[in-house]
Amino acid sequence: MTLVQSPVFETRVSRASQDIRAAQRLRYEVFIAELGGNGPMVDHVARLECDEFDAHADHILLLDKTRPRDDQVVGVYRVMTAEMAQAAGGFYCETEYDLTPLCQSGQRLLELGRSCLHHDYRGGAGMLHLWQALADYVETHQIAVLFGVASFHGTDVQALSSPLSLLYHKHLAPAGLRVTAKGQTAVPMNIQPLDTIDRISAVREIPALIKAYLRLGGKVAPDAFVDHAFNTVDICLILEKDAIDGLQRAILAKGGANG
Repeated sequence: MTLVQSPVFETRVSRASQDIRAAQRLRYEVFIAELGGNGPMVDHVARLECDEFDAHADHILLLDKTRPRDDQVVGVYRVMTAEMAQAAGGFYCETEYDLTPLCQSGQRLLELGRSCLHHDYRGGAGMLHLWQALADYVETHQIAVLFGVASFHGTDVQALSSPLSLLYHKHLAPAGLRVTAKGQTAVPMNIQPLDTIDRISAVREIPALIKAYLRLGGKVAPDAFVDHAFNTVDICLILEKDAIDGLQRAILAKGGANG
């Protein structure tokens, strides 16, 4: 779909119930309707993708003010500090990963989750605006380490063996921050030796958001987690201070997030 007029972007951080519902509606369209996911708290009647962490998190919202008032949220990041996670009974990632190395690092953590953009806004300036809002949030809360799960569509690990293996060999997190997947659907990402991988093809298979994090200096855990409910193979991405600084540099290099 081609936008009728140029978007007028605005971002804000919110816990207001109406904003959370707007985020949940967008997440439903992306994760459920578009990608075929599901979950125990998904409301198919109201078309809301919900879970038990929403009430405890902050929601960074991207709005296009040219859209109808009740349909302006076109991008979202859900973020949780350690304090928020404690109130929620843990980080979302702890349902898939043992986060002990991160939690024992002594550094201020921020979990990124449920990141998505409306399909009409992908490949444009929308993500840059979200990154600017995220960078501001990180600075305000003095965050040292960002982490969260990012996903490959589908649950066939063998079909994804090349990109998963390439991530393992080239972007493995340092030992002190190397979290591990847990549960029956945890799988090692070291599936193929590096010299057997068609690197060009493997890179093409890596989702754009994951590649963006890697360009900033993001690293990955050694294991993946197969999430059958969401129809994804998840990896855990970790971004330290250098990568956070890289986020700000990337925004500045593109002239900021104005307009």
